[in-house]
Amino acid sequence: MAEKLKIIPLGGLDEIGKNITVLEYGGDMIVVDCGVGFPEEDMYGIDLVIPDFSYLVANKDKLRGVFITHGHEDHIGSIPYLMQQVNCPVHGTAMTNGLIRLKLEEHHLADTVKLITHRPGDVVKAGCFSVEFIHVNHSIADAVAFAIRTPVGTVVVTGDFKIDPTSAEGMTDLARLGELGKKGVLALLCDSTNVERQGYTPNENVVAEGLDRQFRNCESRIIVTTFASNMHRIQAVLNTAVRYGRKVAVSGRSMENMLHVAQELGYLHVPAGTIVELGTIKSLPKNKIVIVSTGSQGENMSALYRMAFSTHRQVEIQPDDRIIISASAIPGNEKAISRIINELYRKGADVVYDKSEGLHVSGHACQEELKIIHALVKPKFFIPVHGEQRHLQIHSRLAQSMGMDARNILVGEIGNVFELSARSAKITGSVSAGRVFVDGTSVGDVGSVVLRDRKHLAQDGMIVVCVSLSSQDGSVVTGPDIITRGFVYVKESEELMEELRTVSMEAIERCSHKRNRDWATLKAAIKSDLSGYIFKTTKRNPMILPIIMEI
Repeated sequence: MAEKLKIIPLGGLDEIGKNITVLEYGGDMIVVDCGVGFPEEDMYGIDLVIPDFSYLVANKDKLRGVFITHGHEDHIGSIPYLMQQVNCPVHGTAMTNGLIRLKLEEHHLADTVKLITHRPGDVVKAGCFSVEFIHVNHSIADAVAFAIRTPVGTVVVTGDFKIDPTSAEGMTDLARLGELGKKGVLALLCDSTNVERQGYTPNENVVAEGLDRQFRNCESRIIVTTFASNMHRIQAVLNTAVRYGRKVAVSGRSMENMLHVAQELGYLHVPAGTIVELGTIKSLPKNKIVIVSTGSQGENMSALYRMAFSTHRQVEIQPDDRIIISASAIPGNEKAISRIINELYRKGADVVYDKSEGLHVSGHACQEELKIIHALVKPKFFIPVHGEQRHLQIHSRLAQSMGMDARNILVGEIGNVFELSARSAKITGSVSAGRVFVDGTSVGDVGSVVLRDRKHLAQDGMIVVCVSLSSQDGSVVTGPDIITRGFVYVKESEELMEELRTVSMEAIERCSHKRNRDWATLKAAIKSDLSGYIFKTTKRNPMILPIIMEI
């Protein structure tokens, strides 16, 4: 029986971010992208969410390479975690590899991982696969799509993209995508992030004009925050600053790293004398300063957050400062951003953040651009990726509106195995996939049980019951002592504390009279009695931890 191509998304379906897709044929396997997701509100203490790599680790001898479409966190952030478990080359463009190298250095992997740099048009052989790099527009420089030739046909993976005829890098290579479509494309995996939006995505010139309006006739200090990776946007800020005779200072580690990489690779053109040290801005007039900072998503400890809450060592928000937020909120970050905006207003700053001001455009294709890709590529089969369920379903309907047979569209979930031959495509099973949590330096040791406990503690608090029993007759020597955290303020609830001691003592005495004392039974009795009493009197359900010592 002939081998079939397996396409296995380990992330990026039913979610925004954490993008990673496996292509497997016979004894060869490649990976496209390897990103992180960001913690949701109820993921207490979690720093990052990475894919479950167990399927890749189990098949690491088959792995021929990791291919990266662009340098955003949701496409490169998990590379160090994967490279700690497997050993294969990582392929990307110059800007993408520059950012990956910074990540590998943070994890002390820069000397062990082989990074190979390519340009659009390059074709890379990886086992039975042949991967062609195709230039696309996005909100970061050097983004590419891939045309992956396999033994059963060509698969086009768009990565994140839009079509911008005004881009300084040149427009998305529609001609090449059209050539591939004429030759025949087996399957298209296409970005679905902006599929809900009609029309076309505005180009970066809109933002340049918006920035010019904000700078013109402004006599205040200007602080601009945007995604550190958006070099086109930062270039527009630099150009506008130069036009109005302002010096530019940079605040935020990721922004500083990004500027260093972009200048080193020639993706950012900074006129001599434009950028100054942050510590020198106090000696300059307000109307001659622009500060470019991190913090567009309300991140704790970002530069803008520290400015807003007066913990930044070098920049203090002053009345009439003009704060320009040149970014849109990633879903889930709205509250954090609102909190910063409110604090900035409280300090008297003028905050400009409305989309109607033309200060941000998306990096993802809207419906008409997606239709262009479908019309050019003309795939036999279509797998919508990079989106939640509604995005995938709407993209499926869009493809059908272009004349595609619904039976040739596969909407799946992470871990699904899409099996393709030259004539058929279907979901045949699934592999281990999901979310692995990064908490500090620990990877994977915080699971659903630990998160459930953290949520329980955050919602209802904790009660610890400490009691010492005699080893001879089981009588109470000391205690029971009640310690609470996050439940009630003890000094104002002495009557309740006394009742809890009484309930605990009754449970202990009831169990201590039994001949064969069992600590597990005693602990269960204390928890059960206390839990019932507390819920009856307070309608709360704190975590209860009995600690029994025998002396």
